Amino acid sequence: MTFNDIFKSSFLENVSSVSILDMALALVLAFGLGMFIFLVYKKTYRGVMYSSGFGVTLLALTMITTLVILAVTSNVVLSLGMVGALSIVRFRTAIKEPLDIAFLFWAIAVGIVLAAGMIPLAVIGSVIIGVILLVFVNRKSHTNPYIVVVQCDNHKNETKVKEFLEKSTYKCTVKSKTAQKGLIELNMEIRLKDDNTDFINKLSEMPGVSSAVLVSYNGDYMG
Repeated sequence: MTFNDIFKSSFLENVSSVSILDMALALVLAFGLGMFIFLVYKKTYRGVMYSSGFGVTLLALTMITTLVILAVTSNVVLSLGMVGALSIVRFRTAIKEPLDIAFLFWAIAVGIVLAAGMIPLAVIGSVIIGVILLVFVNRKSHTNPYIVVVQCDNHKNETKVKEFLEKSTYKCTVKSKTAQKGLIELNMEIRLKDDNTDFINKLSEMPGVSSAVLVSYNGDYMG
């Protein structure tokens, strides 16, 4: 018995490779669904700076995952080598937006499902996920958090500022306070009662208030 005979078996000999038609169909569908994921990501992005590179990565990731799974399902020996090759890969790119993780898993899942031949599941599932993300992520609400940065000259005016914000907003919480001689700076998280932000103009005109800034922010407050 030679070394090659050890790895020969009727099971491996009967494994059929992927046909050109199946491969082309899978990659075309992966490209189409990858573009759909890319467009949904572009429409739902709410970060500070949009990165087109990450959107293209989602498209490429969908097609690459489809290609890898097609190879794994068509050849048992290749699947063992693929597991060993992928086990040494390390990704160290930081994910800044939690929603980006959902898009990464979405792209990978679509590639796996397409390569497994479950085309209706991939198409219908992607459409449902895309619609849900478009509806919930793009939904505008006046209860979104805002930060008000106010500079006043003394403690008395600081108290007036707090009372004014508590009456003008749905919720008001002090996040940080900086006190210097003749200057007090407050960073306060607020929730608006409605979409009207005219109260910030009135706040800036109050006696003793040198400036008032309203900022919308995403993510956790670090202070």
